[in-house]
Amino acid sequence: MLVSSKTTDILNFVRLAQATNRKLVQNIWWAAGYNIIAIPLAAGVLAPIGITMPAALGAVVMSLSAVIVAVNAMTLHAPHLE
Repeated sequence: MLVSSKTTDILNFVRLAQATNRKLVQNIWWAAGYNIIAIPLAAGVLAPIGITMPAALGAVVMSLSAVIVAVNAMTLHAPHLE
């Protein structure tokens, strides 16, 4: 149960908020780091040296950013709530 009349629930909610904030910061760094590399690759920045990426592969590479963030978010565990 998420809400009860126990005063210890306040501490649990603070812990949950802290864990959520840490996960949010992790996801921002994952997405930013991944996209700093993936967007130029998908846009063809390496084309002048002969390395190109098909559009379908570029779409897959860009969608992996969302997958990584979603999988990382799923690792969030709430503190023990009785």
